[in-house]
Amino acid sequence: MSEGVLTMSALALKAAYQSGALSPVEVTTALLDHIERHDKALNAWCLIDRDTTLQWAQASEQRYRKKQPMGQLDGVPVAVKDVFLTPMWPTVKGSRTIDPDSTLNKRSPATAALERHGYVPLGKTTTPEFGWKGITDSPLCGATNNPWNPTKTAGGSSGGSAAAVAAGMAPLALGTDAGGSIRIPAGFCGIVGFKPTFGEVPHWPASPFGTLAHAGPMTRTVSDAALMMNVLSEADSRDSQAAPRRGVDYLASLDRPLKGLRIAYSASFGYVDVQADIDKAVRQAAEVFRELGATVTEVDPGFSNPLAAFSHLFYSGAANAMRDLGDAKRQQMDPALVEVASKAEKLSMLDYLGAVNERMALSERMAVFHTKYDLLITPTLPISAFDTNREVPVDWPSTRWPTWTPFTYPFNMTGQPALSLPLGLAEDGLPMALQIVGGRFTDETVLAAGHAFERAQPFKLRPPMLEGMESD
Repeated sequence: MSEGVLTMSALALKAAYQSGALSPVEVTTALLDHIERHDKALNAWCLIDRDTTLQWAQASEQRYRKKQPMGQLDGVPVAVKDVFLTPMWPTVKGSRTIDPDSTLNKRSPATAALERHGYVPLGKTTTPEFGWKGITDSPLCGATNNPWNPTKTAGGSSGGSAAAVAAGMAPLALGTDAGGSIRIPAGFCGIVGFKPTFGEVPHWPASPFGTLAHAGPMTRTVSDAALMMNVLSEADSRDSQAAPRRGVDYLASLDRPLKGLRIAYSASFGYVDVQADIDKAVRQAAEVFRELGATVTEVDPGFSNPLAAFSHLFYSGAANAMRDLGDAKRQQMDPALVEVASKAEKLSMLDYLGAVNERMALSERMAVFHTKYDLLITPTLPISAFDTNREVPVDWPSTRWPTWTPFTYPFNMTGQPALSLPLGLAEDGLPMALQIVGGRFTDETVLAAGHAFERAQPFKLRPPMLEGMESD
C-alpha cells in the first residue's frame, strides 16, 4: 500500500475504496499502526481500541464487496474528540470526575450521523478538562503537542483532533468550538477547521457553555470539511436549539464563483497586535481574493474588544460544568479551571446580563456589517504556536488564554460561521492561518470562498515529523 495513505483526503479514500485500489481494513490498519508508533510524541489520543475499530472497518469492507456502501463516508476513519458520546467507548472529557460507565451506550448527534454514513471510529482524542481552554492538557491525559514541533502546543480545546489530522493519523476529526476550540488548534497545526453557524450542526447533550458552543469538522481540505458538513448537518430531534434544516449540499456548493463577492479585510480589528509575518501573509491573502474576482475592502468591523463580556459568559459556562462537584472532586481537577470557575461563581446576575447585552449588541453590529460585506477575512490567530504545557506564551501580559485568541471568540458570541485555513509557515517554521467569517447561515459561501482560496494557494507542506513517519 502507498505510504501516501497517511495524507489522503476522505474523498480520495472513498474513490479508492470504490475502485478496489484500497480497502477500509488496509487503511484503518495503516492508521492504527501509525498511531501506535508515533503518538507518544504527540499525545493526541486518549483512547485507542484496535479490535473495535477494526470490526467497524471490516463491516465497511463487506459492504464494499457487496457493492452496497452506506452513506457518504463509508469506511473513512474519523477521530472523535472526547466530548462526543460514542456507544462503545466512554466519554470523560479529560476529567477524573466523570464516571466512564455512565456515558456508554449513548450517541451524540454527530457520532450518530457519522454512524449512519458508515464511518470507522478510530478512537477518542484529547481535550483539556471539559474543553475549557485554548490549549490541550489535563490532569488525566497530560499535554498534546504540535506535529510541526512537539515542544510547542497543538492549541485547544480540540488539540488532539487537530494534531491527529495534521500528523496523518486521521483524515477527518470531530471538534467543538466555544471560543475558538476548532479554529485555534487548526491554525496552530496547519489544517482546516470549520465552526458552523450555531444550530447548523445539532449538538446534544447541551453544552455547559450554552450557545457559545458549536460542533464541526476538522480536516486537511475544505472539500473534506464540506463532505463532513453534509453528514453532520443532518437533523436530530434531541437538539431543541438546532436551526431548521436547509437542505444544503455543501460539497456541491463549493465551486460557486467569487466574482462580485464583497469581502472585508481586517488585519487587527483596530486593536490587536499581530505577528509581523502573519500580518503580511493575511494581506497577501486579501490580494488572492481580489485576483479571484472578489471586491476586497480593508475595513474593521467596528466593535471594541468584547473580551470581558466573553469571559463572563465562557467562565460562567465552566462554573456550570462544575456546579455539582464537591471539594473532593475539585481537588482532582485542573487548578486553573477551578480558579476561573470559582471567580465566575461570584459574578452577580447583573454582571452576567450585562455580558448578554454586549453579546446581543455585537451580534446586531455584525448582522448590519454583513448587509454591506458578504465575508470578513482576518488572521485566525495573531501569534504562532508557543511552548507546550503553558496557557499563555512566556512573558505574556495576561495569564488567561482568550487574550491571545482575539479573532476567534467574538464569532462564538455572534454565532456566525468561521473557517480557519492554512496560510503557509511563519518565520519560526510553524503554521499561520487565515480566518473567513460569514453572516449567519451563509456557511456554504464561507466554505466556497475557502475552497477557492485553497485551490489558488494550496498548502502542500507537511510537518517534518510526518515526512519521517511516511518513510517508516
